[in-house]
Amino acid sequence: MTFKPLALACLTLSIAACSTMPQKQSASKQSEEFVFVEPAITPPFYALNPFNYNEPPLFEVHLQKAAAQPVTKMVVTDPNDPSKQLTLDVNKLIIPTVDSNTRTMRYAALANDNEIDITEIDDFLQMVEGKARHYPPRFSDRQERRGFEAKLRDVSQQLDTLAARPNASFDVLLRAFKASVMGRNLDLGSIYTTKSLTYAQRILRVNPDDPEVNFWFGFGLSEGGGQREAIPYLDKAMKAGVQEAYLSATNNYIALEHKKNAIQTLSNYKTKYPQEAEVADRLIQEIENNGRWNVWQVMQTSTAAPANPGSTPAPATP
Repeated sequence: MTFKPLALACLTLSIAACSTMPQKQSASKQSEEFVFVEPAITPPFYALNPFNYNEPPLFEVHLQKAAAQPVTKMVVTDPNDPSKQLTLDVNKLIIPTVDSNTRTMRYAALANDNEIDITEIDDFLQMVEGKARHYPPRFSDRQERRGFEAKLRDVSQQLDTLAARPNASFDVLLRAFKASVMGRNLDLGSIYTTKSLTYAQRILRVNPDDPEVNFWFGFGLSEGGGQREAIPYLDKAMKAGVQEAYLSATNNYIALEHKKNAIQTLSNYKTKYPQEAEVADRLIQEIENNGRWNVWQVMQTSTAAPANPGSTPAPATP
């Protein structure tokens, strides 16, 4: 089961409101007020869990854990109206902002000093990942993309402010890094490329063996033109069990014109993930027959992604 916080409703509205045009309820009620019809977010293209396509993403797992834990209700002053009070009775995802070199997540109704409620940000970053984790990003709706771009700028700026501290936590740096990579993929400006490299270097100094960081840094280097530099990071991610690292490594070898290495990587992928054999065989055939240079372009011919964000999206189901 997939859980979504109430923040998602507001977030989705903020994305859609950037471009949604007002429509009349019916032709027979032309004198009535216009109503805004919120479009549904289109399905993800990239898998929401790159570690294992058959498992729900980590964000969804945290939401389930938060919902399962007892809630300590809190009454606080409404920040928008000091004369009123709010009752907080839902656990949120809370991470430290400073002085933490490991992944740390707790579930509570309110963040303490030097902590942040990351629920809404993580929700949004997951949605962007499904569209723009790799280059090129995959949007079927131009207006939806513009909404994501506007929101990503805001989220990235918020994370940059937290990450500017020299003792910024691992959790903050990781999210700032991901936001920068996807900002680059969405062509929001060269500054996002510079920021992503800086964040990756800072994180790897703290934890050089983190599988997720090696995966993101590896494919980020590869898709930015640093294919040779990407090899050790993607190798480390594959050895650590990141499923999608095999596809990124294949893409990297294709760019380097190392056809044999690309095919061998896909053969290893098929052995380790037999449920992906059909995908691997199709990619191998494309490489042998056409020399296609981008795995994600080949996969774009797949069937439409399913609505369940915790399941394997279109790229993994030909």
